[in-house]
Amino acid sequence: MTLSEIAAGIEVTATQRQHGVASVDRTEGTLAERLDGVATRLPCDPERAATLVEAYAAGESVGDAGRAAGLTPLTAAKTLHLCGEHVCPLSPRQRDVLDDWLSGDLARSEAVALTGASEREFALATYVATHEPIADAREALEGALTDGRGTDRQASLGDAVEQPSDLF
Repeated sequence: MTLSEIAAGIEVTATQRQHGVASVDRTEGTLAERLDGVATRLPCDPERAATLVEAYAAGESVGDAGRAAGLTPLTAAKTLHLCGEHVCPLSPRQRDVLDDWLSGDLARSEAVALTGASEREFALATYVATHEPIADAREALEGALTDGRGTDRQASLGDAVEQPSDLF
């Protein structure tokens, strides 16, 4: 078999068909509508939670996303945690110390000193340790929040764990 016999019937075209990227959107309704079912278990109303999630997913820090939704940075961090986002400001070792305090093995002042965390960081970490994410909220926000954004988690918490200049 010669090369010309192998090449017989092969066509060369000047353009290619554009296939695009296949996508499937299995969600119905807006984020706020999908959060209605868990509204009583969130620290804010579904509309504010949806605005928070959208801003945070767009790359805003927790504090900036919270302000866009009309929430304090700490409330924003709590809401994101309940929606399944990792917002704990403590390292695994610091969380071990927090667990020792929660189990009654350490005094609070000693636990705060051992972690080296600020009062706000310790308070947020305590909230995260004592409140499980809401599975229905996580499911409602499927695809809206991803861990693949490549942002620095500690930096994204920003003023959610820093001392506030004003509370509102």
